[in-house]
Amino acid sequence: MSNRTAEAVICGAGIAGVTAAYYLAKKGLKNIVVVEQGDPLSLTSDKSTEAYRNWWPGPDGQMIAFMNRSIELLESIAQESSNRIHLNRRGYLYATADAGKIPMLAEVAQDAALKGAGELRVHTGNPSSYRPSLPQGFEGGLEGADLITDPALIRQYFPYLTPDTRAVLHVRRAGWLSAQQLGMYLLEKARVWGVRLLRGQVMGVDTTGGGVQSVQIKQKDGSIQNIETSVFINAAGPMQKQVGQMLGVELPIFAERHLKMSFSESLGVVPREAPMLIWMDEVELPWSLEERELLAQDESLRWLLQRLPAGVHGRPDGHGDSPTLIVLYNLHTEAVEPVFPLPPDPHYAEIALRGLSVMVPGLQRYFDKAPRPWIDGGYYLKTQENRPLIGPLPVRGAYLVGALSGFGVMAACAAGELLAAHVTGAALPHYAPAFALSRYQDPAYQKLLQDWGDTAQL
Repeated sequence: MSNRTAEAVICGAGIAGVTAAYYLAKKGLKNIVVVEQGDPLSLTSDKSTEAYRNWWPGPDGQMIAFMNRSIELLESIAQESSNRIHLNRRGYLYATADAGKIPMLAEVAQDAALKGAGELRVHTGNPSSYRPSLPQGFEGGLEGADLITDPALIRQYFPYLTPDTRAVLHVRRAGWLSAQQLGMYLLEKARVWGVRLLRGQVMGVDTTGGGVQSVQIKQKDGSIQNIETSVFINAAGPMQKQVGQMLGVELPIFAERHLKMSFSESLGVVPREAPMLIWMDEVELPWSLEERELLAQDESLRWLLQRLPAGVHGRPDGHGDSPTLIVLYNLHTEAVEPVFPLPPDPHYAEIALRGLSVMVPGLQRYFDKAPRPWIDGGYYLKTQENRPLIGPLPVRGAYLVGALSGFGVMAACAAGELLAAHVTGAALPHYAPAFALSRYQDPAYQKLLQDWGDTAQL
């Protein structure tokens, strides 16, 4: 096997590139090269919320089917690895203080059930058949969703939520895992099957004659190496748009900067067995009278007194006695150019903590003496309707697995499997056309885009 030839070259060793390599090798490719400038799984893959869900709105059930398949693959990996990836099924808990949203929650859940997300169970009073999530593991967990509209039941099962809570929707085929352990497990398996990791930067792709001929790589020592190949896969994460331009392809994607904050929640306000907590209402950050007066005097900070968008969310993190709580509240979602390291946001930790405290008032105990927070994050690369791009590009032998937005970890396995099917000519699942770049040339799909609605971005 020559170091200067490959059956496929993959640009990027994030979770998308690693899973693509894994499933290609599983399909029988023997000489795969993954090119990564830094350490594998380190640029943005290890900055994710590490959560998963099969709960996806949209005009069809394609994202639900895609995520159901990805979760099946995740569960299979958890079983074969003795759950090295720490997969759980705690669920996502959507909560609101607005009783007027209850019909909408029921309608959305019934629609999701019809599209394959699992049945809706409604709980309105005692006695209740509601079953709390398993604190650990994933086997034996429920599917579908539970809608609880009785305040007494909400207080019984979720006493840490604000007493103003009028309804919760507990999505059950959801939870989180260790993205790092998932990626390393797949990379280890792939390398046993002959996948090579090459440290360097893709500088260009030779497409003489309209097809991929070779890939030019700048290695760590500055030397240039050309690898002859007929298959090139763009799995470049936040840099996928620039890598697409090397092929002469303008990808219909844009980048959003997303941060997350974590801190030592040593007071135990949020139970360690809690699900992912998501507040569905707009938020007015809780400030003291003195703080409000100071903010009002500063033109650059006055916006913090306004009602802010819905969507603040958080979850417990770590294992055993870990007290870590992760909180995410991204208010600035304008399109940006990816820059590393990420520009700092000096107010993010304060905004995130105070935002989640509207849902979980006990967190207000940290306002005056919060532990030092840890802030990291990355970029969500998105299409306009927030669906991935997986499949061939309009250059023979070139493929893309990208636009995985904020769902890269949860979608990675199904995305890698689908990409491998495209490359090897295997039978494609029914949802494949919904994620191909060619969908934008389909008049029926263009019509759907005109009135897409909710893109399910947390």
